[in-house]
Amino acid sequence: MKKALRGDALERVQDLIAREAGAPLRGDAERELASILGAAAPVVAGASDGNFLSREVTIVLADLRGFTAISEAYAATVVLELLNRYLVRMSEIIFRHSGTIDKFMGDSIMVLFGAPVGHEDDVRRAVACAVEMQVAMTEINRHHKQQGMPELFMGIGINTGAVMAGLLGSDLYSEYTVIGDEVNLTSRIEAFSLRGQVLISQNTFERCRDFIRAGDPMDVHVKGKVNPVSLREVLAIPSLSAEVPRQEIRRSPRIEVKITFSYQVVKSKIVVPQMHQGTIRDISYHG
Repeated sequence: MKKALRGDALERVQDLIAREAGAPLRGDAERELASILGAAAPVVAGASDGNFLSREVTIVLADLRGFTAISEAYAATVVLELLNRYLVRMSEIIFRHSGTIDKFMGDSIMVLFGAPVGHEDDVRRAVACAVEMQVAMTEINRHHKQQGMPELFMGIGINTGAVMAGLLGSDLYSEYTVIGDEVNLTSRIEAFSLRGQVLISQNTFERCRDFIRAGDPMDVHVKGKVNPVSLREVLAIPSLSAEVPRQEIRRSPRIEVKITFSYQVVKSKIVVPQMHQGTIRDISYHG
């Protein structure tokens, strides 16, 4: 979150002032406000430079499916328009649920709930945010169809756990971020999600099971974990009358297997001659 604590706060305060007073602050007043927010940012973040703190967060990772193919098939101006509309709409939803955008990574968005500012219901906020994001994709695609533009589909992974949170960098460049195994696990969970799907870890499920309607547990093997990881699909939030619009379903269940195979590594589009041995542990819905 590249200086985002100060930048986002400054923009929000300026919007509030403009709404109430008719115009935002300018000149010396604007610089003074920026200075005040800048000095307060580390305090709000709960960490000072170089001081990472352990805290429980819920991480939401959203990624567009097949966007690389769209980027190759359409002009850059069209691609940028699609991406910007998507990011703007998702950001509106995230801020409404009091999430913090950690970073944009191309067509991916990483969002934090519980850092830098925490709430008692952060897990519920995170799941509700993810469901609303998927619902919003149907609105975006309806507009795209009317404009003759390609549809966009998104997969979302959510995980809850302890991370190290704080400011990373120097006086010239810094960002508030989180690091740790739970961040990596969130990325693995997101990779399993289908178009229009919201997948959550068991940790997240245990903290919001009375808030959501979820599918049966699905055990999968992920990189970096010896034992299988249990995932669940969020289907709906009954109290909010919100359902996740299904875009794609698994045509067959995942099955655990143990099949050995040989493979070669490709580097810079060149096949390296050395052979490696591997083991297939899981077969997905594509068979």
